[in-house]
Amino acid sequence: MKFYSTERKSPLVSFRDALFNGLAPDGGLYMPEAIPRLTDEFLANLSKQSLQSAGNQVASAFIDDIPTREIAEIVHRALNFPCPLVPLEEGMHLLELFHGPTFAFKDIGAQFMAEAFSYFLRNEQRELTIIVATSGDTGSAVAHGFYNHPHIRVFVLYPSGKISPLQEKQIATLGGNIAAVEVEGTFDDCQRLAKQALSDPELRKNRAVSSANSINVGRLLPQIFYYVAGVGAWKAQAGETRRPLWVVVPSGNFGNLTAGLFAKWMGAPIERFVAATNVNDVVPQYFKTGTYTPRPAIPTISNAMDVGNPSNLARMRALYGDDLAKLKRDVEAVSVNDQETLEELKCTHEKTGNILDPHTAVGVAAARRVRSAMRGDLPDFIILATAHPAKFREIIETAIRAKLPIPGALATVLDRPKKATQIAGVYHAFKDLLLAH
Repeated sequence: MKFYSTERKSPLVSFRDALFNGLAPDGGLYMPEAIPRLTDEFLANLSKQSLQSAGNQVASAFIDDIPTREIAEIVHRALNFPCPLVPLEEGMHLLELFHGPTFAFKDIGAQFMAEAFSYFLRNEQRELTIIVATSGDTGSAVAHGFYNHPHIRVFVLYPSGKISPLQEKQIATLGGNIAAVEVEGTFDDCQRLAKQALSDPELRKNRAVSSANSINVGRLLPQIFYYVAGVGAWKAQAGETRRPLWVVVPSGNFGNLTAGLFAKWMGAPIERFVAATNVNDVVPQYFKTGTYTPRPAIPTISNAMDVGNPSNLARMRALYGDDLAKLKRDVEAVSVNDQETLEELKCTHEKTGNILDPHTAVGVAAARRVRSAMRGDLPDFIILATAHPAKFREIIETAIRAKLPIPGALATVLDRPKKATQIAGVYHAFKDLLLAH
């Protein structure tokens, strides 16, 4: 399998080269040359598949420069936690993706990616600098995924004052090979600095650099795993139901939705997706008007989705040949504001006893809105539950008017001292920091 750039001005590369390059030389994002289909036998037995067996099948279909046996070992080491499908209410399910080390769905991609990088670096005996921008959970997942991996140094850029205190502690208390960089600005500023560094020829002459954001195809591909496994779990629970399945994806940088679309193209029986954004609704507006207009991100209580120029839209457009009408047949885009998010947190807790995080609440609110507009037989909905609610304790306790216990692994982080370097949101400040280490 070869990978091309969405800008189509760079040569085709192997998975290994796409992983290490992060961005293509022309500034585009890497895409697989083709979307492989899962075997008929695998799809016929989808209800019997685990997260790991789904991971083995999907990774092996895209990656041909790591032996199948090594892929199985990478998947086994990376996915050592469950992603259960739990009922919310009739016709609605939560796919809980927050049972990894940092209690967020980003752990799945980060853990796999760290193991893949380590496989190549171990064989090549070379050093690598990872640069990642975060609007919340990506940074902590990458920091913990790569922590203490030999041959790798990681720089995590996060917007000052715009992520939760717990998210910041998860990023900025590790030290060692993890450098936390607190940027004066928004997530979009952090992402801009990361992209500038990754495409800076002078910097690349001095060191090998790559990314761990969802702009890197090595983090995107493992996100397909849980869609395939989640649909399998739904089939196992639903039995012989003929109801179609819709999947609701809380969306910020749109890597998660892109992975879901890949899963659908590979044969996973998903009829449609709902892209659920907060008020940073550049994609819903693009769907309405046909004009894509990026704008500065607006801070919200679902901060990991505060993205005003989502990178992975380029992949979605490439996948559908830049045909918006065709894309809209598979995706509906919905925007949910902070007040609606708070109301959903309260409503779900009162109605079901479930406690959601703000991002998952955006997804549940979007599912309810879409469902209420339907006529006739309703599809089943799976909503991706993207983070443990305890990561947003202050917001949730205010919404549900109850105390929220913190898991021990999260509570211990709060007592650790912060180790972060503050910089202005200008490239020369970040470049100077990189070259000094």
